[in-house]
Amino acid sequence: MKKTGTPVCSPDMAATCAGDELVDKVLEGGRISAVEARALHSLPLEELGLLAGARRRAAKAEAYDGRGNEIVTYIVDRNINYTNVCNVYCKFCAFYRTEKDDDHYVLSLEEIDGKLDELSAEGGVQVLLQGGHHPTLGIDFYLTMLAHIREKYPQINIHGFSPPEFHHFAGVFRMPVREVIGKFIGAGLGSIPGGGGEILVDRVRDQIAPLKCNSDAWLDVMRQAHSLGLRSSATMMFGHVESLEDRIEHLGRLRDLQDETGGFTAFICWTFQPENTRLRAETVTSAEYLRMQAIARIFLDNFENVQSSWVTQGPKIGQVALEFGANDFGSVMMEENVVSSAGAAFHLRAADIERLIREAGYEPRRRSTWYQLLEEQ
Repeated sequence: MKKTGTPVCSPDMAATCAGDELVDKVLEGGRISAVEARALHSLPLEELGLLAGARRRAAKAEAYDGRGNEIVTYIVDRNINYTNVCNVYCKFCAFYRTEKDDDHYVLSLEEIDGKLDELSAEGGVQVLLQGGHHPTLGIDFYLTMLAHIREKYPQINIHGFSPPEFHHFAGVFRMPVREVIGKFIGAGLGSIPGGGGEILVDRVRDQIAPLKCNSDAWLDVMRQAHSLGLRSSATMMFGHVESLEDRIEHLGRLRDLQDETGGFTAFICWTFQPENTRLRAETVTSAEYLRMQAIARIFLDNFENVQSSWVTQGPKIGQVALEFGANDFGSVMMEENVVSSAGAAFHLRAADIERLIREAGYEPRRRSTWYQLLEEQ
């Protein structure tokens, strides 16, 4: 994709420069600045969607089936939260427990096997393995769990442990992050999810999750993982205490790291779900979700894949998101505990996802963690 170095807009023109020149720049594949991203935010929603759709088609120019239909991918996976014990007490989280709570848990290998047996029966190819920041579990627990899954379920990729978890592990294990990641790879880890990014602006992180790792630490975990050959996704949770400028700064930091490493497979954004949490914020509209996803597709010109967030927005908006830059419908997600604890309650099976994709005018295809198309079932 063509990159241009000279911004169209100066900072003092941000409110008025979303005109023909900027639109042409987007359509021509030019790299936009933060100021231009703010200007795009002021466009009518439909026009912004058309621009994001054009950038999506440029990024996925080969994503067509043999009949000329544009492909939208999805994955069959399962979330397994191996523990709900966490000592960072994020204000936006309704899932975590302390070791003193009666309903805290750490899953046994047998319990994990039961969940993975169900995933295997559905043809699943990925397990999203995440937990809280458990203060006392040692490295042997994690290495044993990883090696067990890899040996018993070799067809399932372990997509596990967010950057804040790795930062936590380094402290508990008294070991550099790079060494922890290396040991986890040796035991079976295949890729890293982009969780815990929230907003990569420390002023915001200090308000919503002051005990979680800072922005530089989050990015460095990803940098180290990419340098060791692991791919990862990238995320953004917005609609709480952050500003539009904070969201765009977040996107800028992701784009910079992708320029450096090329290790991100996809970007996923979703809105903060306030129910049952200690953080209070005005609910973000579906229109604002679509607006931010579209801007992300345009701004993140070095990300090939953008994922729709039906889990928080619902199936219908998930469909609409395909017209706002998304080329992936996410996952079947046989089990989801964290976002659902905060109020999201949408669940879809593979047949539902395929129907929704077809209704939106696209051809559904299953994919791997790395966005490779799988043989049709």
